[in-house]
Amino acid sequence: MKTIALFNNKGGVGKTSLVYHLAWMYAELGLSVVAADLDPQANLTSMFIEEGRLEQLWSDDDHRETIYGALQPLLDGTGDIEDAPHVEPISDRIGLVVGDLALSASEDELCREWPDCLDRRPRAFRVLSGFWRVLEAAAAQRDAPLVLLDVGPNLGAINRAALIAAQHVVVPLAPDLYSIQGLRNLGPTLKRWGEEWAERRARNPLEDLRIPEGAMEPAGYVVMQHAVRLDRPVKAYDRWMQRIPAVYREAVLGNPGVRPKNGDPNQLAALKHYRSLMPLAQEARKPMFFLKPADGAIGGHAKAVQDCHRNFEELARAIAQRCKLALPA
Repeated sequence: MKTIALFNNKGGVGKTSLVYHLAWMYAELGLSVVAADLDPQANLTSMFIEEGRLEQLWSDDDHRETIYGALQPLLDGTGDIEDAPHVEPISDRIGLVVGDLALSASEDELCREWPDCLDRRPRAFRVLSGFWRVLEAAAAQRDAPLVLLDVGPNLGAINRAALIAAQHVVVPLAPDLYSIQGLRNLGPTLKRWGEEWAERRARNPLEDLRIPEGAMEPAGYVVMQHAVRLDRPVKAYDRWMQRIPAVYREAVLGNPGVRPKNGDPNQLAALKHYRSLMPLAQEARKPMFFLKPADGAIGGHAKAVQDCHRNFEELARAIAQRCKLALPA
């Protein structure tokens, strides 16, 4: 099982939309995939699931079919994670670990248990490996070799527990000052979390408890060009695009080095803003690259759909190559 998180502590860079579209693209490429909504805002879940079904999943205080419900016995101290967590079927090849606004209530508990690992307390390891074990069980249910993680735009305890469950991290960026500053925070934080988890992992007193390695290996970045507004000079856009490679190498990889002459190998893709397609896709409740003439994708929109499909397929293949994920022939 490969676990790949898309993460940036700066919001508004299209992270959730990327997870959504990549899940559909990998499914089209023949791969079974689990999309896991570990962001308490649950935006990924609302992209996949219609409101009527959402009302059932989030009815009253019943969380049995959400990520919070899978963790609740563990967080409440009444048991461990659900052995067979609910995975919402989206298509033959896509399953969803349903997000839940109630997940935010786990922040304090996840924060408290982090230092307790150093004292070799069994409960601390059960709690902090909870996300990983839920994802592992969900992937097994769907016979999925890939889990895509959507996490919130912050550096809190929930994201720390979610990201130690990630073998690889892809960083979505926008060509602006905020993404540059976000990278400078994100890189050292991932490095510190990895080192701290390695120290804790070595103290696990439970031989039969499967816990994540916490690799969080940087897999590259994706520039989401939709952050470029019509009123922003092209020179400003180019300026930030030029600065991203060096900041990524230094802050995330810890290797300033010299910028290659022929592009940046850490840039997985630069996706343009399909501004005209997104409203159509939201209305049709499908990925932008699956839009049909019946959905309103006619004329120039039809060409944009083809371009979108090609760009996301190239990105999916680039991520798979970087993360050593085998795609069906």
